[in-house]
Amino acid sequence: QVQLVESGGGLVQPGGSLRLTCAASGRDFDRYRMAWYRQAPGKQRELVAAITSSSSTNYADSVKGRFTISRDNAKNTVYLQIDSLKPEDTAVYTCNARIMTMTLVTYWGQGTRVTVSS
Repeated sequence: QVQLVESGGGLVQPGGSLRLTCAASGRDFDRYRMAWYRQAPGKQRELVAAITSSSSTNYADSVKGRFTISRDNAKNTVYLQIDSLKPEDTAVYTCNARIMTMTLVTYWGQGTRVTVSS
């Protein structure tokens, strides 16, 4: 069992930056693929960024060059550095942990809200 707790969201002006943090409890954190998803009002949830157990990363095209995902396995934590924020980045950002054992096991956090507005 893994519990995920996000923090770092808030209100920021366009062009600003935030760092989101996802703290995970439980075992074998380093084996999980970790990811950030977001859901904007009236839209479907989308994958923003992911990082594998070997620290390979991938990003949605809309955030490439502005978002950076990283992990610290010693702290059971994954980060999302968000730069050059745009109003369209406004969403609830949710942390996801995924591991393939006998089946695909997935855990979700509660989310943290990011609002980009002047």
